[in-house]
Amino acid sequence: MQKQRFCLDTSAFTEPSVRKALGVKTVTELTDKVMDLIAEARIKLNISCHIPYPTVYNELMGFLENENCPRDVIVKVDTWLVKKTPNRYEIKIPSEIFYEYVKDLRERINKGMRIGEEHIIKATDMVYELSKKHPEMGKNEIINKVLSKTINTFRNKYRSALRVGTLDSAPDLDVLLLAKELDAAVVASDGGIEKWAQRLGLRFVDASDFPFMLEEYLKHNDRHLRIKY
Repeated sequence: MQKQRFCLDTSAFTEPSVRKALGVKTVTELTDKVMDLIAEARIKLNISCHIPYPTVYNELMGFLENENCPRDVIVKVDTWLVKKTPNRYEIKIPSEIFYEYVKDLRERINKGMRIGEEHIIKATDMVYELSKKHPEMGKNEIINKVLSKTINTFRNKYRSALRVGTLDSAPDLDVLLLAKELDAAVVASDGGIEKWAQRLGLRFVDASDFPFMLEEYLKHNDRHLRIKY
């Protein structure tokens, strides 16, 4: 039987839906529970879980340090997660994937530019209308009033256009590269990672399903042992 390998993104330990399902409130509590499952799966089933180092590992450590995570949880992370830097010089990626990524990025940049243009025009019209209706208002007051209404909308639309559904950070890319190198399943709750994992022919496991998948493996293993003995 082929050894099961998983490559974990930070979202495997930060996903809010998993915290809710497991009845925990913090990233530290979720990490503690997930690491216990990973440890048991490693010992009983020889399942190995990897984390790209230092990118994704440092991201996770940042979350845990912000919560003043107890030392014993950090020890679990360092013991049961295999820290590895992807071999970026040796991993082979089809040129078609690179072509698709550049094309996708160009389309997103153009979309972001159009969103910026639309909001500039909208803000200009709003300034003009306000200055006509309220001549007593000062220039800075009008500008501030307009910006308060439009800037949040612009940021949300711009962020969605450029970042949602694509790779927008080095840790995201490292998760895919390491999974490709190890022939491992990717564990994440990021739409961009999922999309490009599919492009690369990698197995993808949603972070919200991962703990329950490990529990299922372990439950059937224990049942098998009871029947055997």
